[in-house]
Amino acid sequence: MTTTDTRHNDSTTKARTESLLTPRFYTTDMEAMDRLDMDPIRGEWEALMNEFRDDSNQNHFKRDEDFDKEVKKLSPELEQEFLDFLVSSATSEYSGHVLYADIKKAVKNEDVREVMGYMARDESRHAGFINQTLNDFGVPVNLGFLRKAKKYKYFKPKYIMYSVYLSEKIGYARYITIYRHLERNPEFRFHPMFRWFEQWCNDEFRHGEVFALMMKANPHLLRGLNVYWIRFFLLAVYATMYVRDHTRPELHQALGFDPTEYDMKVLKLTSEISKQIFPITLDLDNPKFKANLDRLARINIATVEAKRRGGLVGLVKRAGLGIAAVAVFTRLYALPVEHHKTPENVRLAPTW
Repeated sequence: MTTTDTRHNDSTTKARTESLLTPRFYTTDMEAMDRLDMDPIRGEWEALMNEFRDDSNQNHFKRDEDFDKEVKKLSPELEQEFLDFLVSSATSEYSGHVLYADIKKAVKNEDVREVMGYMARDESRHAGFINQTLNDFGVPVNLGFLRKAKKYKYFKPKYIMYSVYLSEKIGYARYITIYRHLERNPEFRFHPMFRWFEQWCNDEFRHGEVFALMMKANPHLLRGLNVYWIRFFLLAVYATMYVRDHTRPELHQALGFDPTEYDMKVLKLTSEISKQIFPITLDLDNPKFKANLDRLARINIATVEAKRRGGLVGLVKRAGLGIAAVAVFTRLYALPVEHHKTPENVRLAPTW
């Protein structure tokens, strides 16, 4: 087996790996999705559908003639972290494609079928574009194999709405923050792919709007005990990003970012956006919030080291660290949150 073949296998294997920090594939209650009624917000829904129908990004995810000229040679450490980032991103984008395509195939509701088709289209473009870059390094993810081999996790439709809404909005916040920074500091743009983030983040923002409108059309999802689920998913999505980003110090240094400052900026932007629909936001300025996120990041690094060590000692350490992580997450969940009223008009414009 050639080196390229081995790394290709490692890349697909990494994408297939299941952990708290790796993207997962999801399925849901298709009959419940089929019953969604968008008539309560028909005007806003049609305005959003017109944006999807216009497909302003249909020609965006194509390389220009300068692409190859801008690729820089990377250190082994940076290359490894960059590839980890790309594999995770491609898996996440393809996971969205699979979920949306499966929903479209299973339902008869024309509103749901139409929007899921558009989002599946967008996510396929994103995953394919990332995979092109992985192919440049000789490590493309076998997406077709991944769809068959990856385990699927069942989420109720409301959990899909909470988590995917946040994932799409935090994706927007990440991409636009990186894009703005590199526009001001082009010397840190070590790969041309980052030039595509401007229009790319608009897709992410628009996808989040879909789920915001679905929740607005079903306001019971934003009241009562469901607020506790919203609180859980806010924390889970934020903590996952924070912990994962702190495993890539070389990547953030190459981009000219301090990972902590970058993450907090992204979280604050996402939190501000989420006020459009969620009745609560996490208090990101509470010093205990960041302190506990830092504890989770340290626990994750120690867990990776224990796994690498292996054996009985490594297994026992991982078990203890797992218990510690649950305790820290529980403390984070118990912190006070901010309550507010959501605006009548749920549609937002990207914050340029």
